[in-house]
Amino acid sequence: MTKFYNKPSEKVKRRQLRQDITKAEKIIWAKIKNRQIENCKFRRQYSVDKFVIDFYSPILKLAIEIDGDSHFQNDAVEYDVERQVFIESAGIKFLRFTNEDVYGNLSGVLESIVQTIRDIRQ
Repeated sequence: MTKFYNKPSEKVKRRQLRQDITKAEKIIWAKIKNRQIENCKFRRQYSVDKFVIDFYSPILKLAIEIDGDSHFQNDAVEYDVERQVFIESAGIKFLRFTNEDVYGNLSGVLESIVQTIRDIRQ
């Protein structure tokens, strides 16, 4: 059986992304790490096949993606759609926020995460 989650071939990419964490990702990570939201365990830079997710809860199968400027350039939008469709086809719920969402409405972003967790658990 082929490994689907956190494939060894993606380890270097995951490690690099953890080292190059953006300001918006740092803000979210500070709020969700160590089970701070709904006692839910999240992991940083988790891969599903060849795609790396910013934050992921394996138990809830919940992905959280924080999109910076690079996500709105050239072919990035198409790539993100393809990536999200693939990840969702694995039964993973996907939340997407922009850097501006995090900077301008952090409480709204966190409330959306909390509500999604509660909805999944019902």
